[in-house]
Amino acid sequence: HYTRRPIATDFTGFFMSISAFHPPLRTLMGPGPSDVPPRILEALSRPTIGHLDPRFIDLMDEVKTLLQYVMQTENTLTMPISAPGSAGMEACFVNLVQPGDKVIVCQNGVFGGRMKENVERCGAEPVMVQDAWGTAVDPQKLEDALTAHPDANLVAFVHAETSTGAQSDARTLVELAHKHDCLTIVDAVTSLAGSPLKVDEWEIDALYSGTQKCLTCVPGISPVSFSERAQQRISNREHKVQSWFLDMNLIMGYWGKGARRAYHHTAPVNAMYALHESLRIVHEEGLENAWARHQRNHEALKAGLEAMGLRFIVDPAHRLPQLNAVTIPEGVDDAAVRTRLLEEHHLEIGAGLGDLAGKVWRIGLMGYSSRIENVTQCLGALDAVLADMGAPVTHGVALPAAEKILAA
Repeated sequence: HYTRRPIATDFTGFFMSISAFHPPLRTLMGPGPSDVPPRILEALSRPTIGHLDPRFIDLMDEVKTLLQYVMQTENTLTMPISAPGSAGMEACFVNLVQPGDKVIVCQNGVFGGRMKENVERCGAEPVMVQDAWGTAVDPQKLEDALTAHPDANLVAFVHAETSTGAQSDARTLVELAHKHDCLTIVDAVTSLAGSPLKVDEWEIDALYSGTQKCLTCVPGISPVSFSERAQQRISNREHKVQSWFLDMNLIMGYWGKGARRAYHHTAPVNAMYALHESLRIVHEEGLENAWARHQRNHEALKAGLEAMGLRFIVDPAHRLPQLNAVTIPEGVDDAAVRTRLLEEHHLEIGAGLGDLAGKVWRIGLMGYSSRIENVTQCLGALDAVLADMGAPVTHGVALPAAEKILAA
């Protein structure tokens, strides 16, 4: 016998305790999001207009052109997905992968594993090419897999593995895929605008990224781009794209060129203002200058961390400048250090993921977070916390080592 109980309706005390939310000021030096500059925060606060308003459509056209610049592509199918980077990843897979396909997935960290999940959910067969976490994807292993599986029709890999700070040779991996008549899907979430990435020159077929990393925008939007080869495969599918929302055939009716747009979804209007402003900032600095800034600040941070005795897990030849993964000193409590940095110095750094959980810190230098003052703040705060905890590192040397690099 079931007896219905009355539902509590007196929430007066609860609601009276809720006040306006004012977030603390933090310096964000984790794996994302990165610091958002005042110009972009101001853009977010501008009046909201309709997502089919003629002025908003003008902004959409400019966003598309600016994205083509940052990605170094002329692909007509280049746009921001109205959802975070994970949705950009899914958009690439659901549009290019059909049931029964065989897809070669290169995994050298957490996010290659997410690619595998997408392949399986599309009803396709993943063939895994595994490399140690903290290393780049081995081109020879990919070549061997392509030779062993001539029926594969797509290769997927992460250009900049956010979980480890390792960067793979995208150009070489794409060349190998094309040599075996495979298209490519490339994860550029952490590399876009932070290190060299050239979609057309490297002939990448499908690429996705996120706004909260080196574009230094707010989270929640995923830029994507599809080559002509990729668009042909989408147009010639035998099965419907399994996601209505992410079906490029439908989205292009909204993001296509010109004033007449077909309604698809209500775009996050103010977030698009922010993306537009962030792309303007990258263009004003110049893409090559942005790459150089990330590298220069990485060198200063690296000098300071290594002077303390912290060790990078990625070989210098494959090390991302914008995502620095260093080993945690023996006997040091990972979470305790990060908590003290946050509470005492208002500084956020990232924990390790997956196999590297509790073993590394991930220190981001992305977008607006890649500034000299952030480098010095991070080194000073980390030195102070580790010294107070009696950690086995060399104290008082990090800042002088970094300043020597910056003064050169």
